[in-house]
Amino acid sequence: MIEVKNVYKSFDGVMVLKDISTRFVPGMTNLIIGRSGSGKTVLLKSILGLFEIDKGEIWYNDRNLVQMHEKERKKMRREVGMVFQGGALFDSLSVAANVRFPLDMFTTMTTKEKQNRVEFCLEHVNIEPAAYYLFPSEISGGMQKRVAIARAIALNPKYLFCDEPNSGLDPETATVIDKLIQSLTKEFQMTTLINTHDMNSVIEIGESVLFISKGEVGWQGANKDILQTGNKKLNDFIFANKLYAQMRKEDI
Repeated sequence: MIEVKNVYKSFDGVMVLKDISTRFVPGMTNLIIGRSGSGKTVLLKSILGLFEIDKGEIWYNDRNLVQMHEKERKKMRREVGMVFQGGALFDSLSVAANVRFPLDMFTTMTTKEKQNRVEFCLEHVNIEPAAYYLFPSEISGGMQKRVAIARAIALNPKYLFCDEPNSGLDPETATVIDKLIQSLTKEFQMTTLINTHDMNSVIEIGESVLFISKGEVGWQGANKDILQTGNKKLNDFIFANKLYAQMRKEDI
């Protein structure tokens, strides 16, 4: 579990996060949503320790990130998998080599053990063996995201962070990626945080949803309740995203 307590964060005197408190539960897809500039990315990076917060606490189970020394933080980050917005695969490495990269960097596994782990992870994201030795430029955007997810789980993380994992994907492929992340979260009981503005993701897999509005908690709850909140700011966000999704579908 990750727990955020009364977190504040500012840049150059401008307050970006204001008294944020929430919990992210293992085995559940925890979504952070909000408009561009709402503070959701700053929150995600603060939880990761990429930004130092001004005030508050960030707990990884019984460990307070704020009080950790750098050595402790490095050890903790080995328990974290990250899926970046653009996938961030290495163009010069094959699919299999991309997934093996963190194993080469952070483990003392034998070559055979690494190979087994790579194959295990790729099988779990439904990548066929024929694609293992292709390069990122030779596979589709959806496959690239699946490879990125395989790499993120290579070290068997306790925590999985996904920054706009559906960015640049068509709606059908985006749903496949959503369901894959949800399935892996439940199978491995990870604490998964997904930063997104995609309402389709919220409706499909939003078991726990945190809505950030102007740096504050605007609403928290489950996707089954999100359309009946009566929260004007949340409803405006939902309507804007539904309208965009409809326009996108018509363009396709």
